[in-house]
Amino acid sequence: MTIPHDTIITSAHKAFAPALLHWFKDNARPLPWRESYDPYHVWISEIMLQQTQMERGVAYFERWTRELPSPSAVAQANEDDILKLWEGLGYYNRARNLMRAAQIMVDSHDGWVPEDKATLLALPGIGPYTAAAILSIAYEQDEPLVDGNVARVLARVFDLDAPVGETATQKALWALAAELLPAGQARNFNQGLMELGALVCKPRTPVCANCPLAELCEARRLGITEHRPVPGKKVDITPLSIATGVLINKGRIFIQRRHEDDVWGGLWEFPGGGVEEGETPEQAVVREYAEETGFEVVAQNPIRIIKHGYTRFRVTLHCFFLAAVNGLGPPALTAATAHKWATLEELDDHAFPAGHRKLIDALAEDERFHKLLTHSPNTP
Repeated sequence: MTIPHDTIITSAHKAFAPALLHWFKDNARPLPWRESYDPYHVWISEIMLQQTQMERGVAYFERWTRELPSPSAVAQANEDDILKLWEGLGYYNRARNLMRAAQIMVDSHDGWVPEDKATLLALPGIGPYTAAAILSIAYEQDEPLVDGNVARVLARVFDLDAPVGETATQKALWALAAELLPAGQARNFNQGLMELGALVCKPRTPVCANCPLAELCEARRLGITEHRPVPGKKVDITPLSIATGVLINKGRIFIQRRHEDDVWGGLWEFPGGGVEEGETPEQAVVREYAEETGFEVVAQNPIRIIKHGYTRFRVTLHCFFLAAVNGLGPPALTAATAHKWATLEELDDHAFPAGHRKLIDALAEDERFHKLLTHSPNTP
């Protein structure tokens, strides 16, 4: 990878920051954490906005800070309540790390978000980007930062010809961001860079006519904005076929809480698992119930097939109504730490993975389900 330092020093370097700061002053979105730049608010917003669209993130932020207005409130909260507030954002380790970090803040930092880089980096869930965001945006320290939006802007303006995800390119981007950062203006400069990438220098359809850096942009001059940043290696998508089922007894639905170290650890679910080679989804859900709960069941009517994705997986979730074969005793849990027979209303009090939440929504609209709730047979 080559970075044209002669270009940086002589032209773009000097004009970059003033143009960006002027643009941000006129175009900054009125986001709730920008009202006071409370360090707690900045921290929560940065964690939430990882892998989350802005509009969705704002709604979650407002609900979270209404329920948990401080690190002390997070530290004292029940984990189930934390996960419920986070439900739908995915990557649930972020929520658990927020809770762990808040507990350390209470125990060691008087309930405050630290303003020292090394101390921040020692907290669960806080890496170089998040630490830099907190220090520059909340505490106005001269710390550069690079996220996906910033990397895209810099790769285009300075025509960086290597994949931005590579270690060497990341190192160069952070160094470049530090060169460009004007002393004493890190809050607005860093936010301006991220804002420009989100609103103008978009991945597929950059609005170059509205860009304050258009005259400095090498990719625009060369007509290669669609080729910058250089894409990294494409991630292979793995299809998964999963079977799950809804078992009802006396008007209540069986759910279980996943082990903490599992995918979606600590969340509630309907038992189930992968459809193995040579199995039908009906056979898979019967086997999984036996393995995970000890219950002997049969698959009755299909509810629906739900398709969703997470990280590098594309899931086809086969959902069935189930009936017990020989009555129901206490479950012998092998894949969970707890279980509950819950009413439909109580399901809303628990956090579920996205696919299972879609199943709950489908159940609420299914007349067959409501009939089963009133009759709840235990045998087929």
